Formats: sequence, C-alpha cells, structure tokens
Amino acid sequence: MADHAPAVRRRPPLRRGLSRQALILVVLVAVAFGTAIYMGVRHPYQTPAAQKPAEALRMTVIPLAPQSAVPGAADPEKLYANSPAADFRIGAEGITLPAARRTAHFSDSQVMSALTTVKDYIVKSALDPTVLGGGEVRGVRVLLDPDQLTQFDQSFEHPAVDGRHAPTGWLVRFDPSRAELADRKIRVQGTLQAAEADSSTLEVTADHTFVYALRPPDTGGGATAGDKAEAAKTEASLFTVRRELHFRFDRDDLRLHQAQLIVSYVQAGPLSCAEDSANHLRPLLAGQTPKTGGPAGTNPYATDSATALCGSLSANAQPRA
Repeated sequence: MADHAPAVRRRPPLRRGLSRQALILVVLVAVAFGTAIYMGVRHPYQTPAAQKPAEALRMTVIPLAPQSAVPGAADPEKLYANSPAADFRIGAEGITLPAARRTAHFSDSQVMSALTTVKDYIVKSALDPTVLGGGEVRGVRVLLDPDQLTQFDQSFEHPAVDGRHAPTGWLVRFDPSRAELADRKIRVQGTLQAAEADSSTLEVTADHTFVYALRPPDTGGGATAGDKAEAAKTEASLFTVRRELHFRFDRDDLRLHQAQLIVSYVQAGPLSCAEDSANHLRPLLAGQTPKTGGPAGTNPYATDSATALCGSLSANAQPRA
C-alpha cells in the first residue's frame, strides 16, 4: 500500500480575481452599451424635438385689373385656342417633375419625395374643383407640416390682408356667388426645381401659371344690377393665376409626405383692385369692367400690416375673342 499514489487528487489553489470568461463578458456588455448610446445620439432621423420649427408662411396676393371689358365666348375651347394658354397642358399633366438628382446629403428617392409632395400640394390647392369652388380644404391641410396648421386654420377662421392669413395665399378658390368653372380642363404650365439648402433641409421652388374658364354661377336668377354682361351672361371668360411657391423639407417632412410652405407669391386676374382678394378671388367675367377705386389704403404706422398691392392686366394676357 505504501508504494501507490494517494487516492485523492489535490486541487490547485484558487485564483483571485475574475476568470477570463467573465472578463470577456463584461467587455462585451460595455461595448454593446456604448454602441447603443452612440447610435442614439447619431440616429439619422432626428426626433421632432430636435428639428427646427417650421417658419410662418409669408404671402403676397396681387389682383390684376383689366384695362377694358373682359372678353368672352360661349365655347371655352375657343377662348383657350386664342389665348397665350393655347399650348398649355391640361390639369396635373402640366405639372411636370424634373429628374430627381441626389444632393450632397439627400438621396435620389428623398429628392423625388419632395417633388411629388409639392406636385400633390399644387394639384390639391389649385386644380381640385371642390377647393376651387370654396369647399372643403382638408386635402390641402393634410400635406402641411404640423407646425403650420395653426396659421392655416387661423387664415380660414379669420381671413386678413396682413401677409400671413389670406386663404388665397394657401390655395386658389373663387367666390361661389360670383363664378364657377365653365370647363374642368384647366390649363397649366410651369416648372419645379429642387435644391439642398443645408445638410438637413431640401427646398423646392414651384412656378406655375393656371388658366381657368369661368362663367356666372347658375343661381336661377338674372344678372345683378349694373352688370354690363347681361346679354352675354352665359358666356365663359378666362381667369389667370400665376403662383410662385417656395417649399422647405426636413427629413421628417420627407418621411411623412408633408411640406413647409414658406413663401407664396400670387398674381391673379382679371380682378377689381377695389375688392378684397384675401378670402376669395372675385373674378370679373365676360363683359365686365373693374370697379372704380384702388386697393385698400396702407397705414405705414401699423407695423403688423401688409401693403395692399394691385397691378394692371396686360391686354396681351387676354384671349382674342
């Protein structure tokens, strides 16, 4: 028995400190935690709180008064054929999209998203018969950045000629008691341009001319007193609107298919300078001439008011009826 090794094997002494496996586990947890923090800070889609608030829309609406009686014709097609809009496309086909080219910080798809959102806004705000007739505007509202909705709603609840709250700065709509569409084939021509403003902002500029064929509304009554178009009250006439719109997009806007409308410059006629064009456009129709008087007076002491403007509609812009 004395020649054999002991039956019990001796255990090696315990090592103090963490084992290699435990140390590796701690390192992995630390790396994962650090990566999560880094990605949270550098996430490409910033939270709404980190985005710049949308600017208030600045708008200018300029009525264009005709120099003589508005020409008219029973057939709107005849008016279009004898006007500068003869070669314009019809409806949304006239709002052509340019090639979407990536910028330094935005992809092709993001640029295209901005362009298509602007086209949708233009179609809803200038070609939708319901909107044009003074009806529901929700289709326009849902395309705006949420930061601008308060200003949009205030414009329709309390219209004002202050450069901020004119419904006709947001969209095109006619006074339904004065005019209605004589032809839904609205003529359109213009351009869209997209460019990067900075690393987090895309801008799109839209410049379009819209030509509408209008006639007096069918109310079942006769012409109003003083209307020189009594003999031609069923004739159509053309009404032209030139809109220059400037849109801005952050990454949230691109993702949510919405836009910030920051500048709206509108010229429209034939209109009378003496009438308010902030809430509705009140077109002069076939045979009518503008009322006497200029635009509303401007108070230079009122710093929060906008200057009332009016222009003269060139005879070359009218159809040869």
